[in-house]
Amino acid sequence: MATTYPYISSAGPVVKTMERFRKQFPQEVSAETLRKLGIAPKNESYVINILKFLGLIDGDGKRVADRTKAFHQSDDSKFAELLKSIVEQSYSALFDLYGEGGWAMGRDELVTFFRESDGSSDLVGKRQALTFQTLAALSGHGEIAAPRPTATAAKPSSSARSSRAQAKPKSIAQGQESRTVQVGGIPSGSGPDSGSERVGLTVRIEVNLPADGDQDTYDAIFKSIRTNLIDRG
Repeated sequence: MATTYPYISSAGPVVKTMERFRKQFPQEVSAETLRKLGIAPKNESYVINILKFLGLIDGDGKRVADRTKAFHQSDDSKFAELLKSIVEQSYSALFDLYGEGGWAMGRDELVTFFRESDGSSDLVGKRQALTFQTLAALSGHGEIAAPRPTATAAKPSSSARSSRAQAKPKSIAQGQESRTVQVGGIPSGSGPDSGSERVGLTVRIEVNLPADGDQDTYDAIFKSIRTNLIDRG
């Protein structure tokens, strides 16, 4: 079923077309024209339908001089003001019904209006609403919708997971050792006085060894432990 109101899946192609045509509006606009300009890849027909709906080009794709005067304006506010008039005329049924309030309508209200007007599906209705809101933003009403992400966040690669795994504490062979040493040579609960009132003390020391250390480095660390902690008892 043919729709009255044009639509597109994202604001980007419309915005890019308007920006490019403000520099130079082609005498004739076709899918080939847009491809040469690098505008709206795979969305050429949707952009052309929007331009025709606004009356900027005729049925043959030729530029309509009286309707494209806005694109001669280098001042953003003047361009927006002239484009606003074009949008109001093109969407006259909406503004006849809602007046100036049409510019501030929410997406759900717009979807309802377009679906009731065209008998369009929910998806098409949402895209028609997006198209209108994009043109409204270019006319000085509202903000241009941000593009939706096209993919979920990528999971960490196997190499990234491997790197994180290597960053974790390692065994002694890779850089870490846990060792229990006695202070003063008196372990808790040992010897003939075990179970008596004599109190023993055991100290557990965690030693983190550098992963890139050599044998001399490890020997020096354990020698320092023995000298300063064990033998001093």
